[in-house]
Amino acid sequence: MLRKLSTLLMLTSFATFGQTLCENGMAGSYPCNDYDLMSEISLAQMSAGAGNDSWGWTDPTTNKEYALIGLNNGTAFIDISDPISPIYLGKLPTATNNSSWRDVKVYNDHAFIVSEASNHGMQVFDLTRLRNVANPPQTFNADTHFTGFGSAHNIVINEDSGYAYAVGTSRSGTYRGGPVFINIQDPLNPTLEGGFASTGARQYSHDAQVIIYNGPDNDYTGREILIGSNEVEIVIADVTDKANPVNISTISYADLGYTHQGWFTEDMRYFILGDETDEQGVGFNTRSIVFDFSDLDNPIQHMVYNGPTPAIDHNGYVKGDKFFLANYRAGVRIIDISDIGNKNINEVGFFDTYPSSNSASFSGVWNVYPYFESGNIVLSDINRGFILIRQSNTLSVDEVSTNPTTGLSMFPNPTRGNVTFKTGLTSGIHHIEFFNILGKRVQSIQLETPLQETNVSTSNLPDGIYIVKINDTITKKLIVRS
Repeated sequence: MLRKLSTLLMLTSFATFGQTLCENGMAGSYPCNDYDLMSEISLAQMSAGAGNDSWGWTDPTTNKEYALIGLNNGTAFIDISDPISPIYLGKLPTATNNSSWRDVKVYNDHAFIVSEASNHGMQVFDLTRLRNVANPPQTFNADTHFTGFGSAHNIVINEDSGYAYAVGTSRSGTYRGGPVFINIQDPLNPTLEGGFASTGARQYSHDAQVIIYNGPDNDYTGREILIGSNEVEIVIADVTDKANPVNISTISYADLGYTHQGWFTEDMRYFILGDETDEQGVGFNTRSIVFDFSDLDNPIQHMVYNGPTPAIDHNGYVKGDKFFLANYRAGVRIIDISDIGNKNINEVGFFDTYPSSNSASFSGVWNVYPYFESGNIVLSDINRGFILIRQSNTLSVDEVSTNPTTGLSMFPNPTRGNVTFKTGLTSGIHHIEFFNILGKRVQSIQLETPLQETNVSTSNLPDGIYIVKINDTITKKLIVRS
């Protein structure tokens, strides 16, 4: 929905900062390497006491991007289609009590939310409602509240099958904290279809990944495979038949603390595991353990990667040849895994939201969501709330760039005040229009006499990304920041 400029001016107050480039190892007060700060929204601005998990949603109709941020008292929804000026749309309050643990995933344009709050169950929220939020921030209600289980530590969704897996439910329940199977193919009418208690040393699954398998082990091609992080071991199970899940294998490792969370490489050969308490218990730097899962019946340890700090690792996700690791007090670390087969992986970037310390303590970045096609990366921070980052030099354009066809240049870009338009063409510049990211024209300048060069003030525009149309034919992207 198009908003009036006055509304945009008001909404930008929810962004504590606009874009801050990573320069000389710092983005403002944050240590960084090759990743810029786009914006952030504090816990206070979202009326919350702590942040936790997060996920993302791209509207298939508008292509707008939204961040979903878990909080101690609910789930926040943030429009990040203009990453420099995000809009806090509002919050879905917790179903029962407040809790430090909340998790959200997305399937078929719906958010599915669980919490360790007593009897919370699963909230289902239709994300298409975010298209029409007239007066943010709003307090939302759930579209469905599923009560087939009480509390849960986490929720896993296999978007290819349309099943959700609530993990970390009651240890005294039927499945002793193992995954509970929920058919969500009709998102507003979830159906309980059983669960799984591992035959391994521990049934309780703290986290999991579930995929339709297409890896190197041909015995399981096309099967729905669950990889459970079960406190003291990894459990691999075939959950294709919900009435008859089958334990395939289990694997443990040395210096075990708490088997927390892991993620497949995209070829499904390697699995990168994080142990949440080994840094504290043993004393080494951040440790990620890589397993070779080319034979699911006989998984083996492939290598160990140690990061540059002693901070605790939390949640990690693979996108292409990068591993994005939420690393608590060390922020988010970006690790190149393109040569993982040769046991060669290395850190290529980071953004540290806890500048005062990299110690092994439970504060800082809880989760990272790196899957937006735009390149925007969502961080959810226990202490700071919502933070949006992006790899350096992927949003801005050249300071002075001349179009060889039109002879037109626009600079500086980004701009903090005036922007200069210059052309070598004799026809000159006669009309300049500014459009915000939602397509609303917010400024128009008609020159009585065409000029080869003119300066335009942007002081009346909120920080953000704008499309500038010159002479009704040429378009350029402009970034305005304070």
